[in-house]
Amino acid sequence: QVQLVESGGGLVQAGGSLRLSCAASGRTFSSYAMGWFRQAPGQEREFVAAITRSGGSTYYADSVKGRFTNSRDNAKNTVYLQMNSLKSEDTAVYYCAARLTTGLPTTRWDYNYWGQGTQVTVSS
Repeated sequence: QVQLVESGGGLVQAGGSLRLSCAASGRTFSSYAMGWFRQAPGQEREFVAAITRSGGSTYYADSVKGRFTNSRDNAKNTVYLQMNSLKSEDTAVYYCAARLTTGLPTTRWDYNYWGQGTQVTVSS
């Protein structure tokens, strides 16, 4: 099992940047693919980004491609989401998720473990 704790959310102006972190418990973090999802009020939880367990491959939703960067440090049991050029439509609760796999899952149904979420609010 793995437990996930997100941090780094907050209020930022449009065009600004934030870096989210997701710290994982356990000694097998490097065996898990990690994903980021977000959920705005009244909306479905949507995929944002994913990274393989080695960090060698990433995948992004079209809405964030070129603005967000997903990375991980397996020595620190942490995955990061660097968010640049933020827009008001990026406002949501952001969740990290984990799945024990060699692949690169991109749907919420693929993930077994979830953090509690961190709020990101972008003011226009």
